[in-house]
Amino acid sequence: MYLASSLKKSSFGQEFVWGTATAAAQIEGAFLADGKGLSIWDTFSALRGKIKQNHHNQVACNFYYNYPNDVRLMKEMNIKHHRFSIAWTRVLPEGVGKPNQKGLDFYDRLIDFHLECGITPWITLYHWDLPQILENQGGWTNREILNWFAEYVNLCTRKYGDRVKNWMVLNEPMVFTGAGYFLGVHAPGRKWLNNFLPACHHAALAMGVGGRIVRQNVKNAHLGTTFSCSWIEPYRPEKELDKQAAFRVDALLNRLFLEPVLGLGYPIQDIPLLKKIEKYFLPEDEKLLPFEFDFIGVQNYTREIVKYSFLTPYINAEIIPGNKRNVLHTLMNWEVYPESIYHILKKYHAYPQIKKLIVTENGAAFEDHLHHNEVYDTKRLQFLQEYIYQVFRAKQEGVNVQGYFVWTFMDNFEWAEGYSPRFGIVYVDFDTQKRIVKESGRWYANFLSE
Repeated sequence: MYLASSLKKSSFGQEFVWGTATAAAQIEGAFLADGKGLSIWDTFSALRGKIKQNHHNQVACNFYYNYPNDVRLMKEMNIKHHRFSIAWTRVLPEGVGKPNQKGLDFYDRLIDFHLECGITPWITLYHWDLPQILENQGGWTNREILNWFAEYVNLCTRKYGDRVKNWMVLNEPMVFTGAGYFLGVHAPGRKWLNNFLPACHHAALAMGVGGRIVRQNVKNAHLGTTFSCSWIEPYRPEKELDKQAAFRVDALLNRLFLEPVLGLGYPIQDIPLLKKIEKYFLPEDEKLLPFEFDFIGVQNYTREIVKYSFLTPYINAEIIPGNKRNVLHTLMNWEVYPESIYHILKKYHAYPQIKKLIVTENGAAFEDHLHHNEVYDTKRLQFLQEYIYQVFRAKQEGVNVQGYFVWTFMDNFEWAEGYSPRFGIVYVDFDTQKRIVKESGRWYANFLSE
């Protein structure tokens, strides 16, 4: 049996990209510094009861001030690629209109310092931190979001496109629309189908809107967008009702945003409730939805086991969490199932419209203990090794996967979960802001040193 721990970086080839990923709202802090405006996450995390233990992201990892030390640490860990996002409200405090020069200057310094340290920046344009002032006007449910987003993308790409060539338009649209505009558990905390469906359609359109602006403004751009995706299996494969429930969940979680951008339209036949999305169409939308990206970002952490549920509205399906199935699971209650990333890569590779795949996020939250200034996170280390091996397995079988980014570089503000789930390969003491490279981080640094 091939041991995942014996896999070498060279096995993936010279062109394969290795890196780590972060997001502005989760690490920057400095939430009103130097003219920054309020984002929906600034507002949402300030509401009691919305975030576990009433945590907020006002300080987070203090990356806004501490970035030189953090980027130097990346360099010491042999990390040559860093995916990070721009905070919309830091460069456009009102969402549109007059740019904030101090915010623009911050990302100038950040990009330049990455390049000085030999680290290639990969920018995500939207990683969930919509300006609150735009949310007050409807946010993603308002079609005007396409014009607001276009103005923001135009500003960023004109400002930084001379030095940054790797761009991602949206981060996980299914999550920020589903959790934020249907379930209400993420910012902005809205619920129900009448919010979810217009938000979905406008986010799907925004991928093409943003992509076209990047193409226009950035010479030799390497352009993608990212999707959350989980391998889906029926709870009882012999039961037709469970098989059909799993099929519907797969269409919702893995296909809803991917297929429109590939020119295949929404999977309306497989999820009948999506028929109502046509209410938000304008005549030109069928031409605006498809866009040819250079790569698709795959963000996989787990598989989901699904059974039929008469009581679940719209999709008649229920996901059975890891702790109810007596399987190894993370602090997010996600099953540790390395083959999930292999199956997802194979599934997405089967779409002929996809040119290339990059794993833009993969990682795990386990309980970390600081002991004598060390963190021995053996479970995370094993997780990374086994998932990376499954990426290698897919690549060996002909899947055109050309990169892997660990989520995440350092422990951070994990949205509605607060600071308790630690995903980082670097430990953060949130009281002192001290950084300590974990066992998994030392392994990754050694793996990348080859």
